[in-house]
Amino acid sequence: MTTTSSEAPPVFGRVKWFDPSKGFGFVIADDGGPDILLHANVLRNFGQSSVADGARIEIAVQKTERGVQATQVLKIEPPEPEAGLPLTDFENIDPEVMANAPLEPARVKWFDKAKGFGFANIFGKPEDVFIHIEVLRRSGLADLQPGEALAIRVVEGKRGRMAMEVHAWETALSR
Repeated sequence: MTTTSSEAPPVFGRVKWFDPSKGFGFVIADDGGPDILLHANVLRNFGQSSVADGARIEIAVQKTERGVQATQVLKIEPPEPEAGLPLTDFENIDPEVMANAPLEPARVKWFDKAKGFGFANIFGKPEDVFIHIEVLRRSGLADLQPGEALAIRVVEGKRGRMAMEVHAWETALSR
């Protein structure tokens, strides 16, 4: 027997792990119970191609004979930053400048998770914007795909134009 997501209250939890190349991952519910399958298609319907391990997540679920699986992502919050580990790229930038940086539309040029960085282009601007994997993780994402639409906050840093916050385009539109 299958229980539909409309009959069950939303589930709150943390992403145990998610692997975009495998197309799935698992969520651990705050209330306990079995791991919950999170399929890439469900995540894409939310407007993201990845999610960071440890991210807070609110999902609708369905119980099937094969276990519990997410049917809809309702909300994602980035994982808690590790205490005492500020990003050195931003330590000399005026906090007010960072707080007032607008979200700008961008497309991923390339991103290499193994190298820990990549680049995006802001619509209408020729300069590349550097994206560090730690900024991505703190924004609740784990990986980016070439051509993926983003909304990013950019500041001038040690390496030139740098993203300090990254959002999936669909998520940023709802802000």
